[in-house]
Amino acid sequence: MDLNTSRELAAIAVEAARAVGDRLRGAFRSRPAVQTKRDFHDPVTEHDKAAEERIREVIARLCPDSVVVGEEKGTRGQGDISWYVDPIDGTANFAAGLPFFCTSIGAVVDGRVVAGVVYDPVRDDEFTASLAGATCNGEPIRSTGARTDREAVLLASYPTPRDLAADGEETALRRFARMQYAFATTRRPGSAALKLAHIAAGWSDVAFGTHVNAWDVAAGSLLVERAGGVFIPLSGSVLTPGAYLACVGGFDLAGSVLAEVFPAISAAVATGKPTGKPTGASTGETAGMPAGDAPGRGAS
Repeated sequence: MDLNTSRELAAIAVEAARAVGDRLRGAFRSRPAVQTKRDFHDPVTEHDKAAEERIREVIARLCPDSVVVGEEKGTRGQGDISWYVDPIDGTANFAAGLPFFCTSIGAVVDGRVVAGVVYDPVRDDEFTASLAGATCNGEPIRSTGARTDREAVLLASYPTPRDLAADGEETALRRFARMQYAFATTRRPGSAALKLAHIAAGWSDVAFGTHVNAWDVAAGSLLVERAGGVFIPLSGSVLTPGAYLACVGGFDLAGSVLAEVFPAISAAVATGKPTGKPTGASTGETAGMPAGDAPGRGAS
């Protein structure tokens, strides 16, 4: 795909994401009614559904020959371009009034992420990626920061309740303890897409999550890579549900405790996946990491 077409798709993603910004800002801290999907850890509000419908309308108008894969409404449409849409990534935060959530839209052609946006409506931060590069509010960003665990801010959702069940509490909590001791700071902010945007901007250093879907990470993966960071889909593909790892360029992943305690990360390091070079949608190796479940809000 040529750069101009990629930029055009990124512009469509931006328009669609901004089309729901006013609604999400207006509803924020209104304590909307919450329903649940998979279980009580998996919330959804009327605003998730309405925002996705609005995004679909914008994409249908600007890019009619498209497939839209949305978290709330599933897959609709036909065409060579697929849009992976999470209208509110971080619904639990949004519903409770915590200002860490976003809208994420990624465009995929021939299995490759070619454009995307992660839009933070509270801060009005617009993280945009195309094959030409990555920007925040129109300014180029570079994914640079810490080089070792002891200097780094880690954004991680592990262990989620599903991780505790799948890995066993003893194993999962032992891994979590190692992470706590090794990293300078560990945080659980609650939105996979926005975590990736912060890695791309160099505002945090490492992000790790399990049980995510393509709509959670498609746009963010391209942001990280085009900013010069590393994104590794531990499921084997950014479009396959599972786990992911991202870090700023130059981070010593081989020497990180994450590579010690998670076989999938160690395997990715061994096969040379974390190159730090800005590329298209990357692939990783599946090894010892729980795969994601069927579509449903994954842990961030």
